[in-house]
Amino acid sequence: MNEKLAAAKSEKLAAVKGMNDILPPDSARWEWLEDKVRSLMGRYAYRNIRTPIVEPTALFVRGTGETTDIVEKEMYSFEDKLNGEPLTLRPENTPGVVRAAIQHNLTYDGGKRLYYMGPMFRHERPQRGRYRQFYQLGAEALGFAGPEVDAELMLLVHDLFAHLGLRNVRVELNSLGVPAERQAHRAALITYFEQHSELLDAEAQRRLHTNPLRILDTKNPALQALVQGAPQLLSYLGEGSLKHFDSVKALLSACGVSWSVNPRLVRGLDYYSHTVFEFLTDELGAQGALCGGGRYDGLFELLGGKPTPAVGWGMGLERVLELIKEQGQTQTEQTPDAYAVIPDAAALPRCMQVMQALRGAGVSVQMHAGAAEALGSMKSQFKKADSSGARYALIFGADELAQNSVTVKALRDGSGAQQSRSLADIAAWAATLQSTTSTFAGQTCSAGPN
Repeated sequence: MNEKLAAAKSEKLAAVKGMNDILPPDSARWEWLEDKVRSLMGRYAYRNIRTPIVEPTALFVRGTGETTDIVEKEMYSFEDKLNGEPLTLRPENTPGVVRAAIQHNLTYDGGKRLYYMGPMFRHERPQRGRYRQFYQLGAEALGFAGPEVDAELMLLVHDLFAHLGLRNVRVELNSLGVPAERQAHRAALITYFEQHSELLDAEAQRRLHTNPLRILDTKNPALQALVQGAPQLLSYLGEGSLKHFDSVKALLSACGVSWSVNPRLVRGLDYYSHTVFEFLTDELGAQGALCGGGRYDGLFELLGGKPTPAVGWGMGLERVLELIKEQGQTQTEQTPDAYAVIPDAAALPRCMQVMQALRGAGVSVQMHAGAAEALGSMKSQFKKADSSGARYALIFGADELAQNSVTVKALRDGSGAQQSRSLADIAAWAATLQSTTSTFAGQTCSAGPN
């Protein structure tokens, strides 16, 4: 036992497989994307909601669906050591949002438009753009029954991709109708697949009587011809469901969004009804689904709430960032506006006062720091100033401070020009140090999905 403990103490620790560190400068891409999201959500009047990462396991069994891949295979579930309560790291967040809406009676005074960003967890094989801890952006409109909100949510995704400069993203739609229509279709599917049971693989055989709709979503090439011949749900929709679906399509077309109907699009979760949709790209290989969602009018009742219409979507941020990179957008690393060169540690109190004043005026300043007894030579400090990427060096030499000034030296334009600036009126020149460079260079915001 002591040998094992000693080995464990000496073992080099690393992140859990499929759960990744996001480090500078890559984290700047995430911040840029998150800023774009917050700005656009505000324009659509969607407000932020933050729910716990850990939820009762029953929430996902009831809400996501007992026979879904997520619940059957992918959840990180455990028992609370204090009381034995079954808990799960959230694999998705729609059930959590609905749980919060029911618990806090959010829709008592009308519908709510909400969005979230945060980590989700699924135990699956890590691959490009698909990890065990992944970050999801989602938007949910609770308490709205009309097709205009289905369309609004898709317009929100379309606008976001346009603002990110993404190209060649297509929109696919389908309708799952209401429960009675899905039950009729389900019975027809079972009959059809039973007639061809010898062609079904093991996974399809397992799903045949529990969730036959998911057979339509198979990735097995040997089953594609069989799936293409299966009864289509659109053939079982009544007048009301068809009218809802037609309205969604007409609204998207009126707003200039191209779409196509995919009768095999079923989504992987049990709570969907009426409209379902996906935004897809062909530039990320097998992980081509960027965003998916739809209407889930029955989920509130399923989780113990009052009947409440709802619609929403989820988007994997890793895949969006992968597509941004794939389409050639170049990143300019976030760098400070200025780097403070401080020859004498005795001058630190005065220098730090100046840096605080500059930061208060909106200037990004990196302070040189060294050992407790010395800050390092001027030459070494200038090397670090250059490697920091700062546009200017602020030189706090003894002569400058004696004259209540600082020397500002240009580092990036090749001139090496120097100017003396008064410390008595920092506000007068602080703005001249600020950079206007965007985090992402070469980005065009006019391009959108097409």
